[in-house]
Formats: sequence, structure tokens, C-alpha cells
Amino acid sequence: MTLSSQARIADQPLRWPALFLMFALLALTIMLWRWGGTVEDSQAYFDTARYFRGEVGREALRAPFPYRALVPAIAAILPGDLRQVFAALNWLCMTGSACLMAAATMRAGMDSKRAVGAGVLMIVSLPTFWYAPYLLVDPGSILARSAFVLAMLSGQPWLAALAGLLGTAVREENILLLVWLLATRRIAPAGGLAFLAAAGAWLLAVRFWLIAGLPSYTWTPSWWTVNHALHDVRSLASIAGAALPVVPAAIMGWRHAPAAVKPLRSLLFLMALPPLYAALCVRVEGRIVWGLYPFLIPFAAAYGIDRAATPSRAAAA
Repeated sequence: MTLSSQARIADQPLRWPALFLMFALLALTIMLWRWGGTVEDSQAYFDTARYFRGEVGREALRAPFPYRALVPAIAAILPGDLRQVFAALNWLCMTGSACLMAAATMRAGMDSKRAVGAGVLMIVSLPTFWYAPYLLVDPGSILARSAFVLAMLSGQPWLAALAGLLGTAVREENILLLVWLLATRRIAPAGGLAFLAAAGAWLLAVRFWLIAGLPSYTWTPSWWTVNHALHDVRSLASIAGAALPVVPAAIMGWRHAPAAVKPLRSLLFLMALPPLYAALCVRVEGRIVWGLYPFLIPFAAAYGIDRAATPSRAAAA
């Protein structure tokens, strides 16, 4: 195949219905083996959804998991067996995240081949197999973060703010997306503060009104936790597995990413702070890397873009 034919293939427009179907089948194939599992955190989210359906009382809830209420509430509203519905919701979130990453890659100025690769990176990973089929809220958070990245690369900060607001309802640390919008002046101060106030009001309403009265919890840094984590082979293996291949590819593509992607560097560092703090307080695993995929994949998609450009210019000459 010649360079010119490769370029024509790369420049072909994406067929979004076919791409959605492909990502959906790929995600389903990977997730099916552990579909609907519950253990530790996922059991707590499942109990939260059961609480919203009226199947269990408040005594079954365990903070802080019920405060991340949006995904369990949606699962509770939808008809059907709750376990199957919750797992299917996560499957749709992963499929949607892959599509959003593909769209974000194209918005950044990369070709359709790299866009498809970005979507595949979102799905073909250890977290999609190990965590996404379980009844966790992380897929919903990743979907919101992917929507935020796409909105920013599309020059739509108000849509990004909406994604940040919804993401905050999924997991509280997503309020940092709104903080970043304000700090980098990508949104008018008055509007940004309004979104930030709405996000804060939601967190307070859930904590003190919607699900009030739960035993308090605190995350306090501990040297024992850090020392234990450094000797926890299973935890370290899951973190390493979640990092592959996205993190190495993102590092290789870091310098040569298109200009539109480079502002995501500061966002990536900001969003890495909550999982880093969590690692000082509680046991963590590969999910701390998984949550950063929406900010890493645009850089990973740029891996090798400098080498691809050189032959193209030579062929054109």
C-alpha cells in the first residue's frame, strides 16, 4: 500500500453508527466475563441502587459510596433486574466514552485512523475487563470526563461545564473540572461560579438531605497505608496493568501532540491529585489510573504523529 493510499484511508470520515456498534460489541465481549459482579466498593454502590428502589434500608448504606448517587439512581429508575440494568448502564457508558474519545481525537486535528485507535484504547484495557463489568460508578465518571474533553477540544466551554456538573453528581472529585475551567479562564467568571455553586449545592444536598445520617468518614494520610501499598503485589499489579498501554503511549506522544491537546496537560495533573491523595489514605488499585484515561488518550493517540508527518511531506514533494 502506498503512502498516498494510506493517507486517503486515514482521512476518510467516520461512520458513527457502525463505529458505535463496533465499540459496543467490543466492550460487551470484554465485559461479559465478569458481568454484574459485586465485591467491596461495587457492593456498596449496588446497595445504594437497591436503597433508591426501596429494597433495603439506610442501615445497608456505607459512606462515602452513597454520596455518589447519580449512576445508582439512574440504574434504580430503569426497569428490569437491577444487577443486569446497572451492568448494562456501565457497558453503555464505556461504549459512549470510546465514541467521545474518537470524536475528541478528530477535533484535535488527528485523522480518523487515530480516532478509531483512541476509542479502542478506551475499551481494550485491563480496567474494562476487570472493573467496568462490576457495579461501579467509574464508567459514568469516565463518560462525563470524556464529554468534558470533547467539549473543550470543540471550543464549547459551556458544554464542558455541563459535563463537569454532571460528573460531580457521579463522583465528587469531578468538581475539579469546573475549578480548572475557572482557573484557566475558559469560561466567564460569573457563569463558571454559578456552575461551581450548583455542583457544591448538589454535594451538600446529597450529604445532608438526600442521604443524611450516615456515619461520618475521614480519609487521613497514613505512613502505614503507604508502606502497606508498596508491598501489596496485587494492588501494584492492577495499577501497572491499568497503565498499559495508555500511559506509555501518552508519554511517547506527549511532546508531539497537536496544539489543541496541550492544555489538557494541566488538567491531567489537577485530576491526578485526588487519586494521589487517596493512595496516602486507603488501599488503591488500577482504577486510579483508569479515571485519567480521558486526559491521557488524546496524547496516546498522538504517538508517532511526528514520524507519520515526515513521509507524507516527502511524498507530497
